[in-house]
Amino acid sequence: MFEGIADILVYQWLGFSKDTHLGAAIHFFAADTPQILVLLSVSIFIISVIRSYFPPEKTRDFLSRRHSFIGNVLAALIGIITPFCSCSAVPLFIGFIEAGVPLGVTFSFLISSPLVNEVALILLLGLFGWKIALLYMVSGVLIAIFAGVLIGALHLEHLLEDYSTYSDESSAITSVQSFGERCRVAAQSTAALLKYITPFIVLAIAIGGLIHGFVPEEFITRYAGKEHWFAVPLVVAMGVPLYNSAGGMVPIVYSLIEKGLPLGTALAFMMAVSAISFPEMIILRKVLKVKLIAIFAGILTLAITFTGYLFNLIS
Repeated sequence: MFEGIADILVYQWLGFSKDTHLGAAIHFFAADTPQILVLLSVSIFIISVIRSYFPPEKTRDFLSRRHSFIGNVLAALIGIITPFCSCSAVPLFIGFIEAGVPLGVTFSFLISSPLVNEVALILLLGLFGWKIALLYMVSGVLIAIFAGVLIGALHLEHLLEDYSTYSDESSAITSVQSFGERCRVAAQSTAALLKYITPFIVLAIAIGGLIHGFVPEEFITRYAGKEHWFAVPLVVAMGVPLYNSAGGMVPIVYSLIEKGLPLGTALAFMMAVSAISFPEMIILRKVLKVKLIAIFAGILTLAITFTGYLFNLIS
């Protein structure tokens, strides 16, 4: 449906040619923007209703009573349906620490939350299908579990900074009881989240459109093909200075893969931007000492790089 509407809008009404770079770029933008926003609106609403049954304080209490490894697994899974980006995950991270949740478990949550959030999964499902979405989710959760277990085994609690007590203010969506009220507040929550993320998503689609229309396929395959061993660590290093959510990166990754960038290389870039970006490290500096940030970033870099190579090998 969206492709047909974009055909009429771009090629008939606006008069662009299918054979031009600009026409291809504008058509990509016109087709994907409404498709992605409709997909997100419906899916985020459903997830918001589900999330209303899992308030943060209950999650903390639940995790603090679990064995360390089980806690890592549960924290990584919970991270999928919690904050959209790493910035909003930090207050919950602090709350987990104060509630007595083991340090390694909190890191499993901190990694999984921005890396494998529901927005990214919805977009991956819609653009790539369930196999790639599932593969990405499983790899992200495994990275979160592995990194959390390793950090917990190193006993790095002494590298936490002193910080003011975090006063938890549960979201309004967790305070209602009836299903109708949950739906009403979920709709408000969905509208607020869409208002926040839509500029990022639209910008990402615009960048994806430019890549789709103007970047030659031979350029990507020549310099970032599977035969180039340095491509994966290079894109991971390139992702560190950037800051975007995994959801915001999906349209860009979609265009890169369409142009011939290997799946593992593209997803490694997406993971690096969303999970180990430099701006995130600045935010974490409020609660973590530099040495712990460096350990955290180093473990993630190695895990994401390995995952990129693995995806390239099996895809």
